[in-house]
Amino acid sequence: MLVLGVTQILQWGAIFYTPVLIVPLIAQDRGWSIAFAMGGFSVGLFAAGLVAPLVGRSIDRFGGHVVMTIGSLIGALGLCLITFASHPAAYIGVWIILGIGMAAGLYDPAFATLGRIFGTHARSPITALTLAGGFASTVSWPVTHALLGIEGWRGTYLIYAAALALVCAPLHALLLPRERFDHAPKLAPEGKKPSKVLPPHGLPFLLVAATFTFYAFVPSGMSAHLLAIFQRSGIDANTVVWVGALFGPAQVGARLLEFAFARNVHPLWIARFAFATLLCAFVLLAGLGLSTSVAAAFALMFGAANGLATIARGAMPLAMFGASGYGRLMGRLAGPFLVMQAVAPLVMAFVVECASDSAALELAAAFAVVALTCSLALRRP
Repeated sequence: MLVLGVTQILQWGAIFYTPVLIVPLIAQDRGWSIAFAMGGFSVGLFAAGLVAPLVGRSIDRFGGHVVMTIGSLIGALGLCLITFASHPAAYIGVWIILGIGMAAGLYDPAFATLGRIFGTHARSPITALTLAGGFASTVSWPVTHALLGIEGWRGTYLIYAAALALVCAPLHALLLPRERFDHAPKLAPEGKKPSKVLPPHGLPFLLVAATFTFYAFVPSGMSAHLLAIFQRSGIDANTVVWVGALFGPAQVGARLLEFAFARNVHPLWIARFAFATLLCAFVLLAGLGLSTSVAAAFALMFGAANGLATIARGAMPLAMFGASGYGRLMGRLAGPFLVMQAVAPLVMAFVVECASDSAALELAAAFAVVALTCSLALRRP
């Protein structure tokens, strides 16, 4: 667990959280529009979604110690290459490489690795892993800001590439357990029926996939635009940054509470509670209007909901469909999730430009409603 906790902080911090600070500098340095430069990140997420099913199957077959090691090295290669990618086509190509690195290095392959090792007992390790991952942005943004002032964006990416190649890859290769859980059926104690799971296909699978795919639109789109929407509403820039900083602690706090008090609650109920909390946040925003206090409350509720939803995304498929073939299952679920993450910021930007900030918030709320509806349609095995 400690291994994945360290590597998740580094991999999220090096690839996923750096574009918001570094991509504008790349655009300025190379004379590109910020929209094009940030579009590379969306292409990377889209590529990650396409290869995620293959990554999941590979973890089932070879183990996370192999697949996540390769993912760390691919991520390191991409971060090196992006410093030389001066042509637009080369830049997009490098983001495809980075997308493959994300598909084999972030939460979904980590969840699949834990499922392969611990089987149906993986929920607690998954929760603990998300606790560590919740600190990635808290660590990454200040460190990246400091490195940019010392080394520039090229030096910063090369330092992160070295961290992935020299820290993450060896940790994955040498310290991740090789063994896998024994998924052979066992006799239940006398008088007790064996626990049942659903087959990972048909309507139940589609509803689980739809639940998290529709939900993916909300954190991806809102993370890209929420602070700008707050600022356009009249909240000053310093306060907006302070409000945005509440998101990370709220995520971690909600995960701590789940770990302490709700670890035995079925993850389907955790997901429903998360989506309902998110909808309450949107209702609060619509009913009271944007002010500093309302924005802070929204950030706290949004962060808490996302913290719980991340746990449910790893634990709910395990509880619904069982541990056998969990890596392949997570890969199938991660594909549409990552594709939705890729398109959400672009769709939100289009709605903001063509309609209004309010329309963009209403669109995000509508996706949350659909996610909650899909989760309510699910039935436990």
